[in-house]
Amino acid sequence: MPNPKRKTSKTRRDKRRTHYKATAKQLAVCPTTGENHLPHRAFWLEGKLYFNGRVVMEKEVLA
Repeated sequence: MPNPKRKTSKTRRDKRRTHYKATAKQLAVCPTTGENHLPHRAFWLEGKLYFNGRVVMEKEVLA
């Protein structure tokens, strides 16, 4: 197995890692509720599951 001949310095290592950046999540706005959500994902709001601006499912209420 090949091994490094010399220790890689912290500066050299960190320069290589500068391209990995955290990005903010892109959010879409629901046309029906005006709620922010991840695009192409269903989301719950007040006991209802919305997808594509329509109610897909309602939460069951156990009595």
